[in-house]
Amino acid sequence: MSALAPTLQAFFTDRLIRQRQVSPQTIAAYRDTLRLLLAFAADRTGAAPSRLDVGEIDAPLVGAFLDHLERDRGNGVRTRNARLAAIRSLFRYAALRHPEHAESIGRVLAIPPKRVTRSLVTFLTEQEVEALLAVPDRTTWTGRRDHALMLLAVQTGLRVSELIGLRCADVHLGTGAHVSCRGKGRKERITPLTRATVAVLRVWLAERAGEATDPLFPASIGTPLSRDAVERRLAKYAAAAGAACPSLRTKRISPHVLRHTAAMRLLQAGVDTSVIALWLGHEHVDTTQIYLHADLALKERALARTTPPDTEPGRYRPSDTLLAFLDGL
Repeated sequence: MSALAPTLQAFFTDRLIRQRQVSPQTIAAYRDTLRLLLAFAADRTGAAPSRLDVGEIDAPLVGAFLDHLERDRGNGVRTRNARLAAIRSLFRYAALRHPEHAESIGRVLAIPPKRVTRSLVTFLTEQEVEALLAVPDRTTWTGRRDHALMLLAVQTGLRVSELIGLRCADVHLGTGAHVSCRGKGRKERITPLTRATVAVLRVWLAERAGEATDPLFPASIGTPLSRDAVERRLAKYAAAAGAACPSLRTKRISPHVLRHTAAMRLLQAGVDTSVIALWLGHEHVDTTQIYLHADLALKERALARTTPPDTEPGRYRPSDTLLAFLDGL
C-alpha cells in the first residue's frame, strides 16, 4: 500500500513551490482541483482522503471525476481540461515516487484532453470603447480610478491579474512612457503608453499620492482591487453604457474582452502578429492567430486585393432530354 497523502504534500511543497516556483494562482488552481478530486474519490471509495492509496485513484475514477465536472458541476470543456492538466502533473510526480504503481499511473496519464470548439473572440469597437469610458463619474475618486484602470486596460491589453498587481513604481511617465509588469509565467515585460493614457495616469498618480510599493489601483481601504471587484464594476459600467451604445447590450463584457480589444486595435492598425504576441505576453505566436480569425474587416481588405475568377453566373442545362430526366430523379 502506498499512501497518497505524503506524495500529495511533497508535490506542492517540493515540486511546485521549491523546484518550479510556480505562481500563487497556479498553486490555488491545483489545490482546488485536487480538493475536488479527493472529495469525489472519498465519496466513491468510502475512505477518508488522508487514507486513500495511490492505486485507488485510477483511470476509471479520474474519468468519472471529469464526467462529474461537466455533468453535475456544469463545467465547460476548458475547465475540464485544466483540471485534467493539474491531475496529470501530480501523477507525473507520483510516477517517480511510486514505480510499483507505474501501470495504473500510466493509464491516468494517457487520458486525453477534450477537443475545444474555438469561438470568435469578443472585442469592442472604437464607439463602444468611448461609450464605456464615458460612464464612470469622474467627479468622484472611485470614478477617476475606474476610468484610469479601464483606459489602461484597453490601451495596453494587460491581464486583470497584471492590472490589479501594478504598483505606483511600475508606471513610468517620462521620456519613453511605459508600464512594466510581471505577467504569466513570471515573464517581465514593458508596454508603451499613448499620450492620452499618460495624461490620465499623471493626474491619477498625483491624486493617488502613494508610496512606490503601493497598489496603483487600490480599493477604498487601500488594499489592491480584487479580480471580482474589477469584473463587477466593469459589468456595471457596460450595462450603463448600453443606453448610449446599443451594440454593447449584446456583448458580455469582461476584463479579458478589454485585452482582446487592445489586440484587435493593434491588428487593425497593421501591426504584425509577432509584435502583438510580444505586446500581450503570449508565449507562442500561434496564440495570437485567434485575432486574425475574428477580424472580418481584415479579411474583406484581403478579398478586395484578389482578382476574381473570370466566370459568368448561370445554371447547368442538359442538352439532352434523357439527361434532363436523370437529373430530375
